[in-house]
Amino acid sequence: MKHATFFAGVRTSAQLFDGRLTAGQVAGMEALLEAWKASSLTDLRWLAYMLATAFHETGRAMQPVVENLNYSAAGLRATFPKYFSAAQAASYARKPEKIANRAYANRIGNGSEASGDGWRYRGRGLVQITGRDNYRTYGIEGAPDTALEPKTAVRIMFDGMVHGRFTGQKLADHFTSKSSDWSGARSIINGTDKADAIAKQAKAFHAALVVAALVVAAN
Repeated sequence: MKHATFFAGVRTSAQLFDGRLTAGQVAGMEALLEAWKASSLTDLRWLAYMLATAFHETGRAMQPVVENLNYSAAGLRATFPKYFSAAQAASYARKPEKIANRAYANRIGNGSEASGDGWRYRGRGLVQITGRDNYRTYGIEGAPDTALEPKTAVRIMFDGMVHGRFTGQKLADHFTSKSSDWSGARSIINGTDKADAIAKQAKAFHAALVVAALVVAAN
């Protein structure tokens, strides 16, 4: 794949980077392209959807990020209605550590609110793994900030999306020899949240990848 051609394609796409790329965005995409090259995977739709997922989950940074838990009371009620009453939301608002410890307590392998596991194992990475169980799956339970290291973040993304470790859904369920379900693929990560927008971004990444691959094939 001709990387320069790929970057030119995503830079100019109306769905993606608005005509310019930062060094961090380039480095993040390079990490994904290199991991793809080193793998045995071949379906460029898979790579395109992973790129689009990183694009969305990191706010276009293409670098591992930490979950933003600085919610207002209204934000808490909208995001975690099961875990915060109106009174509790008012009390916890704008207190990220307390919010994490309550919202993620006693589930996904975490201990009680008092254990601090919710904050310790809050979302990190390109796909925001959350909870002690998920950190243990990837061998970083004892060092959760490792999920912010680019190589580890890419490894987690590839493994989770290819093998369905996040929700039970995997790339092969949505991209087959007979069909491409660009919107439905969102269920690999998070139900239907922003599914159509991410589908458009994935298609834009795919177009750039195809052109970059064709340039190599022609030379």
